[in-house]
Amino acid sequence: MRTLFGLSLLAALSLASGTVASAQVTTLVPEKVAGAKPVKIERIKVHSAAIEGNLEGESADRDVLVILPPGYAANPARRYPVVYALHGYSIGAEQWATEIHVPASIEGAFAKGAREMIVVMPGSKTVHNGSMYSRSQTTGDFETFIARDLVAYIDSHYRTVPARESRGLVGHSMGGYGASRIGMKHADVFGALYMMSPCCLSPRGAMGLDEKAEAAFAGVKSIEDAQKLGWGQRATLAAAAAWSPNPTKAPLYLDLPFGDEAQRADVLARWSANAPLAFIDQHIADLRRYRAISLDVGDKDGLVGDAGKLHDALNRYGIAHGYEVYQGDHTSHIGVRMQEQVLPFFSKNLSFPR
Repeated sequence: MRTLFGLSLLAALSLASGTVASAQVTTLVPEKVAGAKPVKIERIKVHSAAIEGNLEGESADRDVLVILPPGYAANPARRYPVVYALHGYSIGAEQWATEIHVPASIEGAFAKGAREMIVVMPGSKTVHNGSMYSRSQTTGDFETFIARDLVAYIDSHYRTVPARESRGLVGHSMGGYGASRIGMKHADVFGALYMMSPCCLSPRGAMGLDEKAEAAFAGVKSIEDAQKLGWGQRATLAAAAAWSPNPTKAPLYLDLPFGDEAQRADVLARWSANAPLAFIDQHIADLRRYRAISLDVGDKDGLVGDAGKLHDALNRYGIAHGYEVYQGDHTSHIGVRMQEQVLPFFSKNLSFPR
């Protein structure tokens, strides 16, 4: 799966797990906790003004799962912190929930001592299978959807603690990229940050985007044609739609790194500008605002190298954070970690009402 630019972006997700990441993956089931109380899952739609008018025709009405803790209905005066959990590439909120074993993993975390909180899982799948949680006239502004529109909706419709100290942000893979990107740019909204196997951290070259690839993309005359491409090629389009949009270039409204040397360099520079390891230096003060930051990755995950670079960058600036390389691949342990590490992390580090 080297049809993308370098080992990362989204090709690395396949290399990391040893499979093509186009279908439901099998993940380890977390330990079942006796006496765990049931949560309530609400399936809602949230309208985002930030996504309106995008050139791909993505719906501004987004599917969102809201997981309410066991005590929510029985304690009508009580307010709760909120954790926003971002899914990866090629899946939506429903498949993300299945892969991390919702509701069992959330119920298990509460039963094992994590304090009760609301968990929100927004859908950010697009015609090319992923928004990259970025800002683009082509896809729409999914960064603002998460950080502003979604947060405002949840605060106005549920009993939240509407303060940054009581909001957490977590994501896996493309969602881990989203957590790093949104976390750095919107530290005024969130108070604790957890990145699970984040993709796309480093600036990338055009490895694999050769003449054969150029010919394949040249044959795409419509969104429908694009959806017939292979997984890796569609991932390339997702990245380009997010990071190198072009409102004059119908029907996909994006630029790819083809053409003469100057054209290729221009597109690659635009992609690089969206790499967290390239813009982290501009957000050190933002990262220092967090009550807590954590980062994890499997030792057999193709993204372990970039995760280590992010860890090093945070260390270089003296930013306190957790970092763990655990035994596993890209997806094998994400449900277990949601129960055993992620929700306990937010339980410890968010601000709860007295």
